[in-house]
Formats: sequence, C-alpha cells, structure tokens
Amino acid sequence: MECPHLSSSVCIAPDSAKFPNGSPSSWCCSVCRSNKSPWVCLTCSSVHCGRYVNGHAKKHYEDAQVPLTNHKKSEKQDKAQHTVCMDCSSYSTYCYRCDDFVVNDTKLGLVQKVREHLQNLENSAFTADRHRKRKLLENSSLNSKLLKVNGSTTAICATGLRNLGNTCFMNAILQSLSNIEQFCCYFKELPAVELRNGKTAGRRTYHTRSQGDNNVSLVEEFRKTLCALWQGSQTAFSPESLFYVVWKIMPNFRGYQQQDAHEFMRYLLDHLHLELQGGFNGVSRSTILQENSTLSASNKCCINGASTVVTAIFGGILQNEVNCLICGTESRKFDPFLDLSLDIPSQFRNKRSKNQENGPVCSLRDCLRSFTDLEELDETELYMCHKCKKKQKSTKKFWIQKLPKVLCLHLKRFHWTAYLRNKVDTYVEFPLRGLDMKCYLLEPENSGPESCLYDLAAVVVHHGSGVGSGHYTAFATHEGRWFHFNDSTVTLTDEETVLKAKAYILFYVESQAKAGSDKL
Repeated sequence: MECPHLSSSVCIAPDSAKFPNGSPSSWCCSVCRSNKSPWVCLTCSSVHCGRYVNGHAKKHYEDAQVPLTNHKKSEKQDKAQHTVCMDCSSYSTYCYRCDDFVVNDTKLGLVQKVREHLQNLENSAFTADRHRKRKLLENSSLNSKLLKVNGSTTAICATGLRNLGNTCFMNAILQSLSNIEQFCCYFKELPAVELRNGKTAGRRTYHTRSQGDNNVSLVEEFRKTLCALWQGSQTAFSPESLFYVVWKIMPNFRGYQQQDAHEFMRYLLDHLHLELQGGFNGVSRSTILQENSTLSASNKCCINGASTVVTAIFGGILQNEVNCLICGTESRKFDPFLDLSLDIPSQFRNKRSKNQENGPVCSLRDCLRSFTDLEELDETELYMCHKCKKKQKSTKKFWIQKLPKVLCLHLKRFHWTAYLRNKVDTYVEFPLRGLDMKCYLLEPENSGPESCLYDLAAVVVHHGSGVGSGHYTAFATHEGRWFHFNDSTVTLTDEETVLKAKAYILFYVESQAKAGSDKL
C-alpha cells in the first residue's frame, strides 16, 4: 500500500554509523537480544525483534508516541514518529500507523537507499564469513541434509526462504512440498527452459514461457525455487521470480496482505497441473509421465483432464453416497480430490491446549471420523430426489475409493460467524508414523495391510488469531531429521516439538512400515 507517513518517519542517513556491526539479518533486538526477525527503525536506527517474535519493534513505536495533552505537539515531535521500520531479512518496509507493509518511497528515495545499504552490509558480512561457515557445515551433522546425487551422498544445508512482505503463507507451503521427495525430485529433474531445444529436446517436454513478458511459466519458476532450496546456500533464497509469476496468473494473491496457506496450496497445485498438461496458449498436451512409470502405473485419478505428477502423487477419489429418507433412493458419485478438508468436531472447539484437563483431547481420528460418518443434511441442503421428483430430506456419507501416494489433510481452523472469520485454536493430536486409513476405505478388503499406512512428512502451522493476520511456519522431515522452517530461519528440531504443534495442514506419505507399526 501507499504510506503517507514516510516523510515524517524516515530520518536516518543511508550510511548511518549508528547501525550495529555484522550482517543485518543477524542483528539482535536491543531489548531481548533475540536475533530472529530483526527490524530496524527508520527514524532512529534502533533494532528490535519483529512482530512474530516478542514484538519489541511495535513496543518501540508505541513508546515513542506522545500522549495527547492540552498543548500542541512540538515540531520536533511531529517529525519523529518512529512509525516506519524495515525487516532486516526481507528488506520490506512496514508502517505501524498504516498497520501494513508499504511499497512507496520518500521523494529522495531514502527507503531504497537504506535497503541497498543493508544489502551491502549483508553481502560484505557473508563474504567475510563464508569460508568459516563452510568449514563448520562440513563438520556439523546437525545442520546438514543428505542428498543422493548420481549415487554419491553430499551434505548440504537446509535453506530458508526470504519473506517478501507477508509471504510466509507461500514459504511454508514451498518448504513442505520441497520435502516431499517424490514430488520435489520430479520438478528438479525437469530440463531448464534454456536447454529444452538442445540435447534434451524430445526427452521430456512441458509447457514453458515463450519470449516476452506476457507468457510466464509457473512450472519453470517452481522448478528453480525447489532447486535453490537444495543448493546448500548459507543465505536464504528470495523467491521473487516465483512470486511475480504467482501475481501474474493468480490475481487473488496480488499484494502484500496475509493470505490463507491452504488456499494458496490449492491454487498452486491446480495451476501446476494445468500447465503440465500444456493447457495454455494452444500448446498440445505434453507427455509428462511417459518416462516415470512409477507415477503413471495404476494411477487413474485425473482432475480437469489428463494425469500429471500433481494428480499422480496427491490425487485420490472419494465416493459420495446420498440416500433419500422418504423413498430410500440412493445416489452415488465419485469425486477426485487433492486434499481432504476436515472439520474439528464442535465438542472439542473450546479446548485451548493439549494439557488441559477438561475432557478428552481431539485427535486426527476424531476429525476423520467426523468427515466420513453418516450425516443428515439440514434444510438448506435438501437432496433433489429423482424418484420423488422434489427436494427431500436425506443422509450423506463419504467413503475413500482410492488413497493417494501423499495424503494431504487440511484442518478447518477458520470459520465464519455472523460478522467475523474466527479461528478454531483447538489442539489436534496426530501421529508421526503409522496413520491407518483402512477403516475409511470403500473396499478395505481389497487393500493390503501395509498399503493404508502413512507417515508424516510435513506440517504447516498458523500462529495467531485470524486468517488475514498471524504467521505461518512449517515443520518437515528429511533423512530422519525434523527441521522447522520459519521464513529465512531454518532450525533443527525434534519429534516432541513437532507433536505439540497446532497443525493446519498435514502431509502424509505412503509408509514403508509393516502392519504392526503404531496406528492412529
């Protein structure tokens, strides 16, 4: 948004000697000494922790406001509002009076000059520290991932994603998808745009951008982002090019306001699926799966056309049964799905934490049971019975006809009241291993004992109270280790911490465990 307060708030010189030493992304809050999400005041250059840590940057702004009195504010007070600050990691600018990220600048371009100065400080610190970090990385097993390349094992660092201004919803989804090995590897192995007309021509093709700015490729930028997350870079990757394409083809996500991570994931998967089919600009459908028999074999779930890697991995099929309560007529319909949206049962919605003693803890099994149990439709959902020739009271039940390779479960934490969209903050217990989906299948007798078991691969968590605010982070596992992805910051964590998370989206992959493993 355009901010009217920059001229009265941006007062520091771009080369101010008041800045702390070291890289801006590692500066510490002057109050709590936290180096997570440092924000610098553009009035006085003081550094405090951002809105999703301890909020001392906001408190600095509040403390600087002069209470209204009978006397007029002095000119000096008017000019020093301490209203605008800059995120030292993403270099985005935030105004507390506007309560939003801003995109404009002062007439003298001071905001951009400060941004460039911070970037120069970051680059200088990184260059000076690069060799030491590489040495530490080689000797550290805690902060490394393992990736097999041509049969050899290479230690690489888990890479964060810069926040471009309330883009944590996108970062959490990208990090989760990057840790779903089969899905991620498919895109990383696609040829680059520059190579598609060379030696790789004819091997595996997919629709990509043509010359000019009007045609862009989500697949290509998604591929580049996934590759960047596995390059071993010590600094966070900035997904600006991908975000530009998102703006271009998904108008709902234009701007810098907070968005719903689940909604973004669905738009992203849908557009990747469509583009992989070659469904744009008259380009014929490409042979996406012909080189990957493990994806194409026994996969019949197609959403909006032919199968792609999206439907081959995330695609499942539901059977929807509706029965007329008057004449008993039964209607069956098969619906493909990429994820299942589960209600948190109403009897659990007043629970605020896992450790409360006021009743049983809600489990993922309770949510799945609520989704698949027989339900009588209310008056607003009367079924048009073809035998009775009119709308009648009826019952509805879901069965899973086909399970996907990756089961994505979305917990409905946001719901509408009369005027507001509130958040259900209930803790939902979920398993790390051995989620058994057999009892929800339409024909469980046709499934083997191990084919219905799933292990957790990633979790997206929403911190805060509303869908239009708060913050998203993700937990994901790689080579047996769990990592916490919080925009630019990636930290090693443990299973106990993951299990305490108030999950919003859960990604489960087919388990290789035996039937005797722990079940839900």
